[in-house]
Amino acid sequence: MFSPDHHRAVTRRAVRALLLAAALAGSGCSSDVGVLRSTGIAGSAPKGPEAPDFVANSRRGEQDYMPVGVSAPKRAVRAKSTEGQKALEAELESARSRNVNRGKAAESAGRSVNPASAPASAPATPSP
Repeated sequence: MFSPDHHRAVTRRAVRALLLAAALAGSGCSSDVGVLRSTGIAGSAPKGPEAPDFVANSRRGEQDYMPVGVSAPKRAVRAKSTEGQKALEAELESARSRNVNRGKAAESAGRSVNPASAPASAPATPSP
């Protein structure tokens, strides 16, 4: 049905398409980051804007940053005393009861409000 020349042409096109796809896929891995970094290191990259005076004046002279990979020092864990635990429980219980009472008040207020009446239907406009 098809001639041998047709099969060769299809094969050539398929090979070309595969080569093009491989070239595009391989070039996607490259980047210009190395070139950009080298210009920044060489000093030819544009410098960022200077900080406004109010920003520069609000910064502390020396910044104490933790080095990367170093954990913060362990803090002493202070357990609450029995009195502190009971005070916290009482505070949480009172907050819970306040919220329950507010919910009941909102529910009863919602029941006393009459629902809005349905909007009036728009008058029918005659078709042209």
